[in-house]
Parts: sequence; structure tokens; C-alpha cells
Amino acid sequence: MRFFDCQPAPSPRRVRIFIAEKGADIPVQQVDLGSGEHLGEAFRKINPDCTVPVLELDNGTALTETIAICDYLESQFPEPPLLGDSPETRAQILQWNAKIESQGLAAVAESFRNHAKGFRGRSLTGPEGFEQIPELVPRGRRRVEVFMAKLDAHLQDRPFICGDTFSMADITALVTIDMSAWIKLPIPES
Repeated sequence: MRFFDCQPAPSPRRVRIFIAEKGADIPVQQVDLGSGEHLGEAFRKINPDCTVPVLELDNGTALTETIAICDYLESQFPEPPLLGDSPETRAQILQWNAKIESQGLAAVAESFRNHAKGFRGRSLTGPEGFEQIPELVPRGRRRVEVFMAKLDAHLQDRPFICGDTFSMADITALVTIDMSAWIKLPIPES
């Protein structure tokens, strides 16, 4: 296996945390998104969507979605279970992970990528260039505020998002909250 990473990017960070929690030793290859390496022919052969993370399996198969990579790693390194130890817990973790991705992580990305100078003409991931829409910045920030309030309410009486142990949902929440600093949205004091 080989893991294609980009140190500052949030989605590869989620996989890095997952790998670290598993104690797995997987070779890593950094992809320089800032220089556009992900848009070059060599990387397009690995992932035509031009995104990281990518987990390239020994047989050449490339897994290109964070949750698919983590699901595969869970099957190869079952301890500790980060996707649940029962069908119900697994379903809850996957459900919360999807909510956090769509309501939190995507909202931070919407605000950041439509504001940051480095994303001019690249406001969406992938091989095609898309112009920024400045009007999406305040909407993204508001979506993050709503998400944080929802997550805070959910965590009022529990130490982890799902069940009694750290999971993929907690990893996604951590990365989302950390990434909110990129849009200068601190964790609310409350």
C-alpha cells in the first residue's frame, strides 16, 4: 500500500489520524497541492479526480474517498475499531460522519475556498477550475456556527460522538473544528 497525502489538507489529515490510531505503518507520498502537482498527468493516472487522499493498494487499485479508505483500513487493521464494534454502532458512526462532513466540513470549505486568494479559479476540488463566489463566504460561516451548536448539544452528555469510544466521527469532527480556524471562526466560549 501507499498513501498519497498533503500535509495541510483536511481530508488526508483524517486518514492520517485513522492510520495513527490503528498503529499501521503505511508508506506515504506527499502531493504538493500548492504547486498543482495533483493536476499533472502523473497524479491524474492515480486519481483522475485530482484529489487527495488516495490509498493505492498493492494490486494498483486506488481508493480515493476518505470513508472508503478508512473502511478498507478498518478491515485490514481491525483494532481498535474506529467504525464501530456492532452493526448499530457502525451505522451511527457512518451517519454522524456523513452529517459532520456535509454540515460542518463542507461549510468550512465553502467559506474558505471562496475567500482564500490561493483558491482563485479553484474554489471546488477536482480537475476543472471554478471561480470563487464571495457571497458563499458568510453563508459558509453561518452554516459552521449552526453545525457547532448542533455538535455541542449532541456532546453535552457524552464524551464521544457515538458510543463510548473514539471513532471516525470524532476524527472528522476534530478536523472540522480545527479547520474552522482557517475562516477565523473560533470555538465558541459557550
